[in-house]
Amino acid sequence: MPTALFVWRRYTPPFLIGGAEVSQRLLAEEFAGAGWNVTYLGSYEAPWNGASDLTAMCRQLATWNVRYSYDHVRDELRYQWNGVDCRAVPQVGLFPALEALLTAGPIELVVTSQEGSAVLAKRAASVAPVAGWVHSVSRTGVEVLRGRPQYALATSRFVASRLDVPDGTTAVLFYPPFAALGGEPPAAEDRTDDLLMVNPVPAKGARLVTELARRLPECRFTLVEGWWDTSGHFTGLANVRWVRRTYEMGGLYRSHRLLLVPSVVEDAFPRVIIEAGLAGLPTIGSARGGIIEAIEDGGPVIAGGNVERWISVIRSLDGPAWTEYARRARERASRLVRSCLAELAVAGVIGTTGLSCRTNAARSGARS
Repeated sequence: MPTALFVWRRYTPPFLIGGAEVSQRLLAEEFAGAGWNVTYLGSYEAPWNGASDLTAMCRQLATWNVRYSYDHVRDELRYQWNGVDCRAVPQVGLFPALEALLTAGPIELVVTSQEGSAVLAKRAASVAPVAGWVHSVSRTGVEVLRGRPQYALATSRFVASRLDVPDGTTAVLFYPPFAALGGEPPAAEDRTDDLLMVNPVPAKGARLVTELARRLPECRFTLVEGWWDTSGHFTGLANVRWVRRTYEMGGLYRSHRLLLVPSVVEDAFPRVIIEAGLAGLPTIGSARGGIIEAIEDGGPVIAGGNVERWISVIRSLDGPAWTEYARRARERASRLVRSCLAELAVAGVIGTTGLSCRTNAARSGARS
């Protein structure tokens, strides 16, 4: 069986911070589902401040009834998640752990991204093909290119247009993986909540949402914690409900009428827009970065932070207009529920024999 290695300085699956974590987890799971040996090496310490989440991760794994082990000698937390061998070490132990994996046996593909990925990519590229996944156009997002990976996976056309790809690196347009939601999405009259926003931090438009909540007292706003807890900014607003970071977004997508993505930064390709679309939830987004690309015709796009314009659009999206946007949002999102391994094979990132190793192995066994 071929081997794929995911390595970065962030948390191992399925622990959350943002969309990059979800995207890489789903791709790792798809490799595992196709019969690859998949190792996901990360850290239980946050790369931005070094804070340890080892105790919290162990507690959460126990809640999920996931068996885990902790090696005190190696200082390594290890467990299986949907067929993926997950290993979390302290930041100082990441490079030694990577060295051990690179020398343990042949690796067909290494995937890395985000903080410190240039160093990781440079080391791994001397042993195996490396795909540097560019999740954003921020300094952190494009850092992996300095490590000169063989492939740069651009998570949207917008990101691809911003890449300064080094010699020897092939740029590949590669939208994130998405999982289908079962069942038909609820109709407008069956949705009990109004407006949903995920990750209400300043860069994502928290200021505008605060003003909208003040100006639209008749609407109920649900704000879901993302990068950090900003609930204190919304105290005193009776029509705002705060939801702690959650792994169960499906119910929220199905119960709300509109998703708000009012980012003031150039988002690469917000996962929430596609996830919402799969649940038949239209998005109103700001005309920045890859937001337009993600929404397509599945919701209105507003240029600038004009509060009056946002209020007008929110109030106008009802009845037939909402139904049509919901249909378009779901249709657009459904196109991104596909075989990502097939796309990687077409791009030459992996060989075609790795598309379904499990099936190939079963056929070989049947012939023998």
